[in-house]
Amino acid sequence: MRNVSTVLLAAVLVLASSAASAQMRIRGTITAIDATTIAVKSRAGEDLKMALDEKLGVAVATAVKFEDIKPGDYVGSAAMKGADGKLVALEVHYLAATVPSGFTPWDLEPGSTMTNANVVEARVQSSAGSGVRELQLKHKDGEQTIIVPPNAPIVRAVPGTKDDLKVGEYVFVVAQKAADGNLTALRVQVSRGGVKPPQ
Repeated sequence: MRNVSTVLLAAVLVLASSAASAQMRIRGTITAIDATTIAVKSRAGEDLKMALDEKLGVAVATAVKFEDIKPGDYVGSAAMKGADGKLVALEVHYLAATVPSGFTPWDLEPGSTMTNANVVEARVQSSAGSGVRELQLKHKDGEQTIIVPPNAPIVRAVPGTKDDLKVGEYVFVVAQKAADGNLTALRVQVSRGGVKPPQ
């Protein structure tokens, strides 16, 4: 019985710990920054203040051309279904190998999805005199073909530092929310030269 009680107690503690804190995604513009904290005006209009984690990861967004995408590249694409049922990219961004592959709902817009997958082919299909850019992607559960319109950002993140976090730049933040509501920024991707990080 003692062993059973110990196992149950451990399970309760794990659940309590999970409930006490949770990761969240924050998108917005930096309004203030110092050595230990960052303030962001979220896209929903909230003024959020976050502590900077001691091991804060910073990456900077850089633009990529569709023509530079190669078979085997590992990318993520937030997308929406078009009127014809085909997935249309809102953005395409390169991913680290540690990011799980798959096709899941996403929170960029209502009804949006995220495909994390390897590129099978990046092609331009000729249609009525215009070229339609398509990505054929293969993930752990299957394949997706995604149309990439000209206005869809294609972005690669490169390593950055805290010095890249400046007032007025747009950020995508992965933050930890504690039970008391306090936020800690764990990872930040920041814009540069008008190129925004993946959302």
